[in-house]
Amino acid sequence: MRLLTLVVAAVFAAGLAAPASSAAPSVLLALAPNLLAHYDFEHPVPGNAALEQDRGRSGTALSLVNGGADMRVRDGAYRGSRTSVQLKQVNPATAGNDDWKAGLYSASGVPSLRAFNGAREASILGWVKMTGQNPAPNSNTPDPDDLYDAIGLAGVLSGDSNGHAVRALLELISVDGSLKLVALARRLDGGASQTFAASADWRELLPVGEWVFLAATFDFDTGEMALYRNGKPLAGRYVTAGDPWRLEGEPEPDVASATDPRGLKVGGSYPQNDREGNACTCRMDGLMFLDRAARPGEVALQHRRMAR
Repeated sequence: MRLLTLVVAAVFAAGLAAPASSAAPSVLLALAPNLLAHYDFEHPVPGNAALEQDRGRSGTALSLVNGGADMRVRDGAYRGSRTSVQLKQVNPATAGNDDWKAGLYSASGVPSLRAFNGAREASILGWVKMTGQNPAPNSNTPDPDDLYDAIGLAGVLSGDSNGHAVRALLELISVDGSLKLVALARRLDGGASQTFAASADWRELLPVGEWVFLAATFDFDTGEMALYRNGKPLAGRYVTAGDPWRLEGEPEPDVASATDPRGLKVGGSYPQNDREGNACTCRMDGLMFLDRAARPGEVALQHRRMAR
């Protein structure tokens, strides 16, 4: 526990001390003002390669959990990129806390992510390459044939999160018994979530060994969500009927809970590293978190700007 406390303290010290940086050349100019956090895995915090500098405006350093500097691999996803982050399950047969994942967590909230406090919109964008077995074996059960029902990609934690619950999430989860690429969000802490699930087979969307640019956008006022693959919108459907986000009636506009997110999670749940869940054996690169919903044309242009 003392080690975890020191890691969290290092993340905050690195993040809060970092000045807001200008947007990287790979970022579309129209998105730059709303680019709250951006990780290209080319910029370790000086003196600590287990922390990644934020090239967005929040200065929130990201912890490379369990693998540290070894998680940085020479496999850039896009033009100008040299390095990505390797995420993976380490010991599928053992319940433990050794999966390679990334993120940060604070039970009191992360002040540098305050732009998501009461946010009206959000977006998550980034490159993903599947590199092994997904979904991973569930290391929390003794049955070797039991697989997780989700594959963790990237999310913003809610203000009351235990390391799993989210405000906005890009992930693969089970929908009506089939794994689907989804945008999932919870407008209110402790409230119900809504899921927008892509219709296409996830294995066609994310074939092993191929870099793919994904994006998920969220509008907490209108209830609209969208998914994109390589700059193009994906057909899909909303999973939960009715009004799970409680949008009907006053006050307007509808926004997320007025709480600071408890952190970010990448490649699996529980970035505080007190348990394992939904490991992703994959690589990620150019990961972006925006405090507004990127428009379809912007997603297309962002992909075009980065594509090799």
